[in-house]
Amino acid sequence: MHGSRIGVLVELDVDNNELARDIAMHIAASKPIVISPDDVPQDIVAKEKEIYMAQAATSGKPQEIIEKMVMGRLKKYLDEVSLLGQPFVKDPDVTVASLLSKQRAKVLAFHRYEVGEGIEKITEDFKEAVMSQVQGS
Repeated sequence: MHGSRIGVLVELDVDNNELARDIAMHIAASKPIVISPDDVPQDIVAKEKEIYMAQAATSGKPQEIIEKMVMGRLKKYLDEVSLLGQPFVKDPDVTVASLLSKQRAKVLAFHRYEVGEGIEKITEDFKEAVMSQVQGS
């Protein structure tokens, strides 16, 4: 638990409570969506690549340079959204992947829960609601 709003479950392939706690704390703070960059769904990767291509196309650079720019941005995005690619919160000079490698550990699964997450707030135009009731009467 992180406060009373965030909870994280982490499954490692080793019995190391301290490491599991550190990884869970990292997940609570950094909100990765997958374990590895390879786990990011292909439709999301394609959409991001499309966005980066559109942005780079306005640069006026040659196509081969644009491709390299897009691949660099895509790699950065994949590292940002994947647990293994993120800098570890307790030591930003180390990635989570290298921390796990040092400990000879592997994250098998994780789940992050946040109170209120997924609940959509219904926004209603008060004036419009009153007018519809007045007109209906």
